[in-house]
Amino acid sequence: MPTDMRNQDGHFSTFDLDYTPPKPGGITSLTVDIPALSRVPNETRQPPRWKTPEFIFYYVVALFVIPLMVWIPFHLSSPSQPNYPYYRHRLSPGWMFGREVDNSDTQYRSFRNNIFSLSFLVLIFITLKYIYTRSALRSALSIPSDKLYLIPFFLVFSVLYLTGLHGTSVFKIVIILTANYWIAKTSKGSRMGPLLTWVFNVLILFANETHGGYRYASFHPSLEVLDAFQGIYPRWHISFNITMLRLVSFNMDYYWAYNSRGGESLSSASTEKQRANTPLPLEDYTYRNYITYVLYPPLYIAGPILTFNNFMWQLRRPIDIPIRVQCRYLVRFLVSLLTMESILHYMYVVAIKDTKAWQGYTPLELSMIGFWNLIVVWLKLLLPWRFFRLWSLASGIDPPENMVRCMVNNYSTLGFWRSWHRSYNLWIVRYIYIPLGGTENVALTTALIFTFVALWHDLSFRLLAWGWLVSFFILPELLARYLLPHTKYGQFSWYRHVCAIGGVLNMLMMISANLVGFVIGTDGIMYMASQIAGTWQGFFFLLAASCIMFVGVQLMFEYREEEMRRGVYRRC
Repeated sequence: MPTDMRNQDGHFSTFDLDYTPPKPGGITSLTVDIPALSRVPNETRQPPRWKTPEFIFYYVVALFVIPLMVWIPFHLSSPSQPNYPYYRHRLSPGWMFGREVDNSDTQYRSFRNNIFSLSFLVLIFITLKYIYTRSALRSALSIPSDKLYLIPFFLVFSVLYLTGLHGTSVFKIVIILTANYWIAKTSKGSRMGPLLTWVFNVLILFANETHGGYRYASFHPSLEVLDAFQGIYPRWHISFNITMLRLVSFNMDYYWAYNSRGGESLSSASTEKQRANTPLPLEDYTYRNYITYVLYPPLYIAGPILTFNNFMWQLRRPIDIPIRVQCRYLVRFLVSLLTMESILHYMYVVAIKDTKAWQGYTPLELSMIGFWNLIVVWLKLLLPWRFFRLWSLASGIDPPENMVRCMVNNYSTLGFWRSWHRSYNLWIVRYIYIPLGGTENVALTTALIFTFVALWHDLSFRLLAWGWLVSFFILPELLARYLLPHTKYGQFSWYRHVCAIGGVLNMLMMISANLVGFVIGTDGIMYMASQIAGTWQGFFFLLAASCIMFVGVQLMFEYREEEMRRGVYRRC
């Protein structure tokens, strides 16, 4: 059964630090490897249902539906389609079998067009790091047990890296970073520290957005000469949203360390959670370490987000990242990249969406345009995150994995947000959710969190509407978990099917919210809703789609059961 429907209190064995879950096999080998739950359930698993008549029927449905879902956007992207002339201008020459490519998404295009340059930069970084490491170890009297000797290298490379990226705007970044550090060090253990930190960083986000990153000439005409060299990525304030999370992390970690008893230490076998939650000695919260952390090159542009404590503990107590692990992760990245390229060459759904060239489409065709746009959104975020995480792994620092589940392998609203941008979710839990009271004020805390998340992404009504929709759509699942706990009803045969119906409703709500926030906006979702729900054809389609999603949720349930049979436990 889905773990999100369970009351997890009282059904776990004591966590053993030496516990290593069995490696997944079979179909569960596709599961992304992340740290296991700190508490492992003591439960007897149900026997597999994979070969039962019920699931054989589900396979037949999947074998018919999945090819249809692929064929529809492929067919709609044909030059013979009447709407093709409306979006043709947004297509570019491709490299796959003479097909054009839909490279019209601005956010992904900036990564796709520069992937070879970024790869070359990674090779330079790793080569220089190797040379520096050999030199540093050769001059050392004894081989150090930590990697603190890498800090000067990271600092110098960061300065060169940021200068190339943002030109003279690097001075603006350093001024903001220094002001934030001053707040932390001046406030020390005072409760004013967290308050000033949040006020300062939120105001900086608004000011960056309002003034477009500032121009030196706006401060004084004599400084206009500094605006001439803007680097290859002048819009530094766009990526500063990620940087802001690190500023808050340092200040809050320092505040908690200052007020803790201290004296704790970790080994190289420590977990991700232990490294994040264990305070460092106060002498480690220095300006040099702070700048190194905030500007760490592999994670600077897009993350994943790593807390200051976690980053410094990995330098103090280096963890082993085997080459085979890095190679497997590289293969995952390349497969995902090839999948994205195939979609962009054979399904022009982004161009269709941007030009609203969907006139005359049936409800099924409209839904597939929306669905594959969501797949593109998932992949365009997954690929940069995995690229930069791979770079960090090759550098010896292990940040959290951002995408734990495929987008279509989600039936729980809560589970979806644990698996989507996971490092951001961990950051929110540590620095917002728990300080605001956590489970004591779930509804209010959730609304505040998603309002912040929406405004952090972009100061727009569309994303604010998305944040409020997501907050509202979480409530039905919380109510269902309260009224139908697994501990009370899990032994009944009907329970799994009732949960699957709830999963279908969750999926419909999540699709609607994310279409509003990241694809077609409020106007687009209203048009799609009118076309799907406003006609009998649309009604019958929605009914059939719900039945198919029910099948999908049942397969997701069984996949998670198979994971747990093999010792893999996730809360998503």
